[in-house]
Amino acid sequence: MSSRVGNITEGDLNKRKGMILPFEPLSITFDDIRYAVDMPQEMKSQGFIEDRLELLKGVSGAFRPGVLTALMGVSGAGKTTLMDVLAGRKTGGYIEGTISISGYPKQQETFARIAGYCEQTDIHSPHVTVYESLQYSAWLRLPREVDTETRKRFIEEVMELVELKPLREALVGLPGVNGLSTEQRKRLTVAVELVANPSIIFMDEPTSGLDARAAAIVMRTVRNTVDTGRTVVCTIHQPSIDIFDAFDELLLLKRGGEEIFVGPLGRHSSHLIKYFEGIDGVPKIRDGYNPATWMLDITSVAQEAALGIDFTELYKNSELYRRNKALIQELSVPAPGSKDLYFQTTYSQSFFTQSMACFWKQHWSYWRNPPYTAVRLLFTFFIALMFGTIFWDLGSKRRRQQDILNAIGSMYAAVLFLGVQNATSVQPVVAIERTVFYRERAAGMYSALPYAFGQV
Repeated sequence: MSSRVGNITEGDLNKRKGMILPFEPLSITFDDIRYAVDMPQEMKSQGFIEDRLELLKGVSGAFRPGVLTALMGVSGAGKTTLMDVLAGRKTGGYIEGTISISGYPKQQETFARIAGYCEQTDIHSPHVTVYESLQYSAWLRLPREVDTETRKRFIEEVMELVELKPLREALVGLPGVNGLSTEQRKRLTVAVELVANPSIIFMDEPTSGLDARAAAIVMRTVRNTVDTGRTVVCTIHQPSIDIFDAFDELLLLKRGGEEIFVGPLGRHSSHLIKYFEGIDGVPKIRDGYNPATWMLDITSVAQEAALGIDFTELYKNSELYRRNKALIQELSVPAPGSKDLYFQTTYSQSFFTQSMACFWKQHWSYWRNPPYTAVRLLFTFFIALMFGTIFWDLGSKRRRQQDILNAIGSMYAAVLFLGVQNATSVQPVVAIERTVFYRERAAGMYSALPYAFGQV
């Protein structure tokens, strides 16, 4: 399948960035997306009579290769909800509308193989290094046809792209405790997805919780990713002027999950400003003012009520809306000679390879954890000393029935104490790794059974 990116071909993009592994630039289009959940009981008790609560109301748009798109809106507008629906992360609720990948209907089983998702919370195993994190992700997510040497070279390219080479041997650590800083974790999150060589990447607020300098570094990484020809979509909340300028297009939602602007931003947001300043009653933007902040201020619910207008209706009656519909229609038709996505297996790697990869990472996760190892060794030594003293020479006493019962009881007590100790000491490790498992499982890295074998 091929996708149109101006006059730039897939080969040109890969050659320009020197990526050793080719990928297929893909567009994603969605038309009249609606998402609803069952009405919460608390809202029903407040007088709401509807059976469903609609969170997205007829949202349409197109995300293209080599274009960085921002998903914006006030809190509760449905930014993350829309991205989760498009990425297939919403398992509950009611979804309506059409989603196409370069003209073909989206199939979640295959979509997970060509898409990456960078969550807002940077979830990684703390006791592996930066390079090992990327090696693990590439091992499980790249096609099995990719040989080891090519995989290593590709990892090196990704590390250079996201500027992680100086941190190659650094342990990831726990957020706010040790290891990488928040900004470095964000870049690692992007890199972990990039080594899977995806065509489409979703990012949930990549600059949240960062100062201006750290946010600029992360956005440079995001921009580098887009320049490889990939389709990148980011939710973002109140960005600075410089960060907002890094985006090419914008999909703006208002509270209630309705779109009010979808289109190119233009240089220094000129297209966005021209569109909203052309609406009667909307105040002009002040010189030097942040267009992102101005945009959110003038489209608030209070401002809508004060002006007596509906920004959704204005957008749907605009020339911009008609151009977007035409673009969606164009990209919803497969290119001549293209083929739909197809993979013979659900996962990139075999069951055996999944098990070996999980075992390899769990090995480092446990043995690079000094508190866990120390507690196990000390407690095992203490139990051995205690039971060795209490039941000294018990094996030679076999004359009475009570002696036999004492021997059986000693074995039971030893197994019980060691079992409880092992189960207790492993809880902190499992609590951390469980969230990592949820992320990796959602990314389609492995099934649950190989992970369970790796834990054992």
